[in-house]
Amino acid sequence: MARLAQTAGLTDIQREILSTVRDFVDKEIIPVATELEHRDEYPQQIVDGLKELGLFGLMIPEEYGGLGESLLTYALCVEEIARGWMSVSGIINTHFIVAYMLKQHGTQEQKDHFLPRMAAGDIRGAFSMSEPGLGSDVSAITSKAVKDGEEYVLNGQKMWLTNGGTSSLVAVLVRSDEGHPEGTAPHKSMTTFLIEKEPGFGEVRPGLTIPGKIDKMGYKGVDTTELIMDGLRVPADRVLGGVTGRGFYQMMDGVEVGRVNVAARGCGVAQRAFELGVSYAQQRHTFGKPIAQHQAIQFKLAEMATKVEAAHAMMVNAARKKDSGERNDLEAGMAKYLASEYCKEVVEDAFRIHGGYGFSKEYEIERLYREAPMLLIGEGTAEIQKMIIGRRLLEEYRFQG
Repeated sequence: MARLAQTAGLTDIQREILSTVRDFVDKEIIPVATELEHRDEYPQQIVDGLKELGLFGLMIPEEYGGLGESLLTYALCVEEIARGWMSVSGIINTHFIVAYMLKQHGTQEQKDHFLPRMAAGDIRGAFSMSEPGLGSDVSAITSKAVKDGEEYVLNGQKMWLTNGGTSSLVAVLVRSDEGHPEGTAPHKSMTTFLIEKEPGFGEVRPGLTIPGKIDKMGYKGVDTTELIMDGLRVPADRVLGGVTGRGFYQMMDGVEVGRVNVAARGCGVAQRAFELGVSYAQQRHTFGKPIAQHQAIQFKLAEMATKVEAAHAMMVNAARKKDSGERNDLEAGMAKYLASEYCKEVVEDAFRIHGGYGFSKEYEIERLYREAPMLLIGEGTAEIQKMIIGRRLLEEYRFQG
């Protein structure tokens, strides 16, 4: 086993899970990823394999049919999967965030209804905060829910749903002014609704439309969509947690663990880019010797490996902090920021090592070069992470003058 990105202190069960996932990635994902990605084809066979491995229920408690594993175990599995093909890790991530939000914030009825089928992979989750004109300003959400008897009527347009088409359960954040007087802070008048739907595109239930896949530069295979609500009626018992006005906090809790996931994805993609770069550098000859023997290339490899190691260490630290029950928004923000930036840099260096061949679609590094930029945006841009980090540092190091 390669020395990079090893994790100390794992249990035998964790090592066994990771070994199984790593074998699956090497045998079932890497050989087909580039071909499927170029066709923008949903990896159904791979997803079915992950379902058989039980990964859709990895962090769901055993009482609901899951494996009851830690965030660290999950993040390390995501790292392995992203090393094979980042899109597959995205399919898992949105499902995981919804399951986590249900576990942490759902009513007992909601947990009993959804979690066993989510653990089995029979229900696939997606979550939705963003809107077409929103960007990172979640407080500016305009989608709205209005109480009508024992139901709510939802209207609005959401954007950037990973798994928007293939999912059968979507956690959607909207405004809900009912019970919140005028002047209430925006983040205190938001509610998360659990919306069940049929997988597919078009009108997937009365009042709910998934228009189709958004065509993207990278991150292909996985379906990224819009969601349009036009008079969508949702029962009151599908308010996450049963109480309105808590949606923003529930979503932020989910995004916090999602940032650990994105950090893990960055680590996995960077690892694969390093593997490709160091392998190609030993095969490609110039001036009578492998380019790996040129000092300029050795310097690149040294920098790449150091970045892979540093990002992995920060990701592991953030996951362990959350598992301990402590607040980890500082560590998750740092890990997400560093891992995504380092991933971009490592991929670009591997691309440079490949020279002109890196520009060819025959080489895997071309795919990674298009995938890495998504990590700079997903679960909050670098600028958002810096805001989170800066605010938390000022809390921790408040001047006592």
